[in-house]
Amino acid sequence: MQPELVDTGKLQRELEALLFVASEPLSIKELARITGAEQSEVTVALQKIDEEFSNRGIVLREIAGGYRFASAPAAREAVEAYLLPPKNNLSPAALETLAIAAYMQPVTKGEIEGIRGVSADSVIATLLDRRFLTESGRKDVPGRPIIYKTTPEFLEAFGLRSLDELPAVDVDGTAPVELALPIPTLPLGRESDPAVSATPADTDEVEETDINAERETEPQPSAV
Repeated sequence: MQPELVDTGKLQRELEALLFVASEPLSIKELARITGAEQSEVTVALQKIDEEFSNRGIVLREIAGGYRFASAPAAREAVEAYLLPPKNNLSPAALETLAIAAYMQPVTKGEIEGIRGVSADSVIATLLDRRFLTESGRKDVPGRPIIYKTTPEFLEAFGLRSLDELPAVDVDGTAPVELALPIPTLPLGRESDPAVSATPADTDEVEETDINAERETEPQPSAV
């Protein structure tokens, strides 16, 4: 590559233009192929772009294995005011189905329905339409059902660089749950306290002592 491509900022301008017009994240390898630069040079130029755009309304994001420009989080309210309404959020059923597919992919509709306990036809159709799921062939079992997997659009929508960044979950639910249960205690002096409990023998001794005390204090006739 010619040194003036870097020295004059030509590479950086080309990268900025490509990132602006691209409809999907572009990898360093792809950017190097298009511009004719070395991958190391593209990496350095991307770092400069990231620094220069860090406090602007447009920022550089590394996502789904590549780079692209995106609106800054600080400008979210203004962007939403322009784009909304309607607000097109996924329903709880769609989010649940998408989570099952993300963690178990490739997965069939029957496997999803087996976990959720309800039909998934309409939900899967919605996720396919939103391009969060895509068909990935057929499972080699009787009936050869279609298998589904997530897409780069799914990673982009949820801010993930790869599926490895999915939060860890206990899919089997085998982890024991420990609860801190209160231990009941009895005040001192109750019958359950062996230190102060009275036995039948003790009771007899007390009664006998009381009788003897009464006899000692009883007045005796004097001899005249």
